[in-house]
Amino acid sequence: MSEVTRGGPNGGRRRRRGRGERAMVPDAEFASYYGRPVLKRPEWQPLDVAGYLWLGGLAGASSLLAAGADVTARPALARTAKLGSAGAITLSLAALVHDLGRPARFLNMLRVFKPTSPMSVGSWLLAAYAPLTMAAAAADVAGRYRIAGAAATASAAALAPAVATYTAVLICDTAVPSWHEGYREMPFVFAGSAATAAAGWALAAAPPGQTGPARRTAVLGAVLELGAFRLMKRNMGLAAETYDSGRPRGWLRAAEGLTAGGALLAALAHRRGRVCAALAGTALLAGSAALRLGVFHAGVASAEDPRYTVVPQRERLAARSRTGEPEEAG
Repeated sequence: MSEVTRGGPNGGRRRRRGRGERAMVPDAEFASYYGRPVLKRPEWQPLDVAGYLWLGGLAGASSLLAAGADVTARPALARTAKLGSAGAITLSLAALVHDLGRPARFLNMLRVFKPTSPMSVGSWLLAAYAPLTMAAAAADVAGRYRIAGAAATASAAALAPAVATYTAVLICDTAVPSWHEGYREMPFVFAGSAATAAAGWALAAAPPGQTGPARRTAVLGAVLELGAFRLMKRNMGLAAETYDSGRPRGWLRAAEGLTAGGALLAALAHRRGRVCAALAGTALLAGSAALRLGVFHAGVASAEDPRYTVVPQRERLAARSRTGEPEEAG
């Protein structure tokens, strides 16, 4: 029977053999593409980028909590949340600039506004949101300019949902398999994680008598985060493997335990007092941070292994060929 020789994915040659013939060359493994990685490994620093993702979520959800506390006449909770949002967004910007290398690179992103670019939209969003949180916190601490402070609080709360979730869109808009394949559910995962972080900060720093909204936010945020994350892994296919192995698995197991435990303690905090509230808040903050680190490391792992890029592509091509759909233009 005839044999056909073709180039393999590693730049070698493999033989297509006829029926009954013995394989002389082992099946190719997806190690590289002609000696080069299929995807470039993300070079971002884990603490900078995971911190940027986590602190942005904490800031956005804290702004919503602050606005709700103002409306329901909980001044201590409102001040705690306003200070939390202003501090978190400042540190988030610092982490972003540190990863970029110098402040001018962030300012360069504001030279144009591109609605189709999550990075461009996010840069303008942060540039508008950060001054509002600082104005709201400053007016509250000073006890003056109450009208301006209320306007800044309301405006920050209006932008807060986008601030808390746009980073999910940002990382899913890449070719990194473990991020891109979760694009449907990742914003909900980040929204839940942001809510638990903001609730954790409020529980740890605000007087227990005013933390009712934070306790409820903790429980609802934990349900959303954990439920959406499980759904995301179920729908991702092969790329979900990176969330259940190696370093990402450790971070995500810790995140699940801390978030679930923190939410349970938060639900009991009104009966158990200050110590229980502080423990709940600390657990929720740590759980939210661990989630972002786990997601970051899972993305890096999926980019380093070409299998997570090549296999889904082949499966999509095979599915299109079965249904007769035209191939996408390269």
